[in-house]
Amino acid sequence: MSQDSRNNLYSDIYLLIFIALMCFTGILMSVTGHLYINIIYMGLTILSILITYFYGIFAGLIENLFFVFVQIIVMIYLNGAMSHRVPLELSFWLVMPTLLSVVIYFMTTKQRELQTTNNELRNALIEQGAFDTETKLRTMVAYVEDAQVFIETNRRFNLPVTTIIIRIRYYNELKRMMSQSQMKELLKVTSDIITNTTRDNDITYYLDDALPTWGSLLYADDVGAKIAAERIKKSFAMGINTVPTLKSLKISLVVGVSSWDAETMKTPYDLIDGAVKETEYDVPES
Repeated sequence: MSQDSRNNLYSDIYLLIFIALMCFTGILMSVTGHLYINIIYMGLTILSILITYFYGIFAGLIENLFFVFVQIIVMIYLNGAMSHRVPLELSFWLVMPTLLSVVIYFMTTKQRELQTTNNELRNALIEQGAFDTETKLRTMVAYVEDAQVFIETNRRFNLPVTTIIIRIRYYNELKRMMSQSQMKELLKVTSDIITNTTRDNDITYYLDDALPTWGSLLYADDVGAKIAAERIKKSFAMGINTVPTLKSLKISLVVGVSSWDAETMKTPYDLIDGAVKETEYDVPES
């Protein structure tokens, strides 16, 4: 099991323990009575948990020691000066806040380790140029690497490999008409629609930022890829009309499909070039 898997598992376990302890605390509160004392103590317990979450285990333990000291003073006062007997069952408050703080500390520690790993992976992808920060998609670098795998699979198992290239029709003209915020919104919406429309095993890439170009690699023949391309265009046509800042503009996609041909193609760039040429024949519907 990898370190990330272990951290994720431990985080879930600590969460379950935390929930169980909270449920047990609620049961004890209802059994022991003394409503006002229990409410005050629960508030101080939540404060201990928050301090542990934001400032670490040492700050949380110090607050818990102060909490224990407060409880002892309250018990002495009620049993002595006020002549009220505090039931021994309330002594669970001496232990429960510390247990909850420790569990929440370990849970958040594992979650932070996962976040750190994810950030490191994301930064590594960005540094290698394989991840676009704006669209959250893989770039040309990743496309070329993945295409090599697809091409090798085609060579070994004779599986059809096809790429779909997607661009915004009349992009340069639209760019002159739109504000910077509208352009960002357009790129984000287009990326989201393409990603959500493609199958789970079809990866979407952002290949060019100068002339926004998206691509997708598929294990499909030319007919299947064209069906997928039309599905993307239809989803975009419906989705773009739901965006208030863009629905007044006539925006559509242009797509091109190219299948890998080992006899005429040598590199993944040939696959892209073939699909780009096909976009020239994708004329708008009248």
